[in-house]
Amino acid sequence: MPLFIVLCLILSFLVQSEHPIQNLLIAPWLTYTAVGCAALIMLGALFKKLKSLMWFDFFASTMLLAWFSYWKPLFVADAPMFFFFPVYFIVITAFVWVFFVGQRDKIDRESFTYVQKFAQHSMMQQWVIMLYVLVSLALLEHFLQYPVAMTLLVIRFALSGCVQRET
Repeated sequence: MPLFIVLCLILSFLVQSEHPIQNLLIAPWLTYTAVGCAALIMLGALFKKLKSLMWFDFFASTMLLAWFSYWKPLFVADAPMFFFFPVYFIVITAFVWVFFVGQRDKIDRESFTYVQKFAQHSMMQQWVIMLYVLVSLALLEHFLQYPVAMTLLVIRFALSGCVQRET
């Protein structure tokens, strides 16, 4: 998920340096466009048209932009979550990408079978988690739901990455 990691780095830098470009990123049209793109990706996942891991990257990136543009105007200017959440996302995504998806060829056959069965479980379907991320965007009074939902999306990315190995 390189695009997601780069966007997280850019957002955390912009917030920390109080760069004026933040004003462009909080435009309402960006929220609607990002949510619309994310909804289309979620529908593609629901109808099993999106098999590649790059769609996780696109969905996470659009949701990050939607989260920032929707939530930033509603909180105080120096709210620490706009710096720490992207840094947290960088850490967990890079960890999962390097240690799980990057090592998928080293998984033994029995563990691979268990991972496949777990990935096929109905509550771990990628569209269900994507829907949770989308709904968590509207839960302003429960602001920790969004990072929890994104963490679940990254875990699902790891499962999908492990299952899609070449056998």
